[in-house]
Amino acid sequence: MWWLIAAVGLGIPLVVTAMPEFGMFAVGAVAGAVTAGLGGGTVLQVLVFVAVSVALIAVVRPIANRHRGQSPQLASGIDALKGKSATVLERVDGGVGGRIKLAGEVWSARALDAGQVYEPGQQVDVVEIEGATAVVI
Repeated sequence: MWWLIAAVGLGIPLVVTAMPEFGMFAVGAVAGAVTAGLGGGTVLQVLVFVAVSVALIAVVRPIANRHRGQSPQLASGIDALKGKSATVLERVDGGVGGRIKLAGEVWSARALDAGQVYEPGQQVDVVEIEGATAVVI
């Protein structure tokens, strides 16, 4: 019974602080309760608690840290438009710029290279979005 109380007690800081280590200790406490339920002695219960908790921390924590540092795989908003192809509607150059059709919408655009000119009907690639203007190559 004490192991289950300890598991609940360790689950509370897990929810409040969002620190996964508390959850791993809570699982260790449940493993200790299972050991007690199967008739294991106090020393065996503590050893199972420690072994399960340390094993979870040693295995799960590095995996969680590795995934925490990754950026999302799904780009949205203007980030999703970078690298897309567009069709030139009005002449696009590096100075005044022009218009392109990008993802079904008409955007103002300018060429990345100031000396480059793109004529209507040409396909261009979006390098970046600056405000409401697409920079194309």
